[in-house]
Amino acid sequence: MPVTKKTMHVILETLKEMFPDAHCELTHSNPFELTIAVLLSAQCTDKLVNTVTPKLFAKYKTPWDYVSVPVEELENDIRRIGLFRNKAKNIQKLCQALIDEYHGELPSSHEELVKLAGVGRKTANVVVSNAFGVPAIAVDTHVERVSKRLGICRQKDSVLEVEKTLQKMVPIEEWTDTHHRLIFFGRYHCTAKNPNCPECPLLGVCREGQKRLKKGDVIPVAK
Repeated sequence: MPVTKKTMHVILETLKEMFPDAHCELTHSNPFELTIAVLLSAQCTDKLVNTVTPKLFAKYKTPWDYVSVPVEELENDIRRIGLFRNKAKNIQKLCQALIDEYHGELPSSHEELVKLAGVGRKTANVVVSNAFGVPAIAVDTHVERVSKRLGICRQKDSVLEVEKTLQKMVPIEEWTDTHHRLIFFGRYHCTAKNPNCPECPLLGVCREGQKRLKKGDVIPVAK
């Protein structure tokens, strides 16, 4: 069973207190750059992507720039990023589609974005929410892990089921901010291997934390 509305309110308010300024940490200056950055971030950290994109965005400013070079050159420019060959191909396919179908402009709707090469549901959600102000909850590994640990979602839930559950439990006007706060919580506090349970203000409502407590894996901090 998912958490109650009362518990969810506690979770949301606590996340707001912990990370009031949570935001997208991918370096970008426009929707097109954000899309490229999110595409590059698949199975890769934002921190690593941010070491590559400054030079990349200085060299390639428009879709025409990306398709005007051999794919091998683009591969070399993003070589430090995992799956760089596949990502280079998708970037060029995406840019060619923008040129052919959208006059070089990035579409602002989720439905159109997911048609682009390398752009899945998560990427589209990130772009529409951060670049176009459309409420959305993008489920990455941090959001999925934290949502299941806190008992908001079931362990067996798919990424789409996690997204749908969060949409039901979180007021729509808070979707984007909650997305960022869940990421910050998972990235800087409730990490995959060593979650900071002893100092977590949500330990009392966290199913995973309670299990660790019973097993003796967590020692509560004295108050």
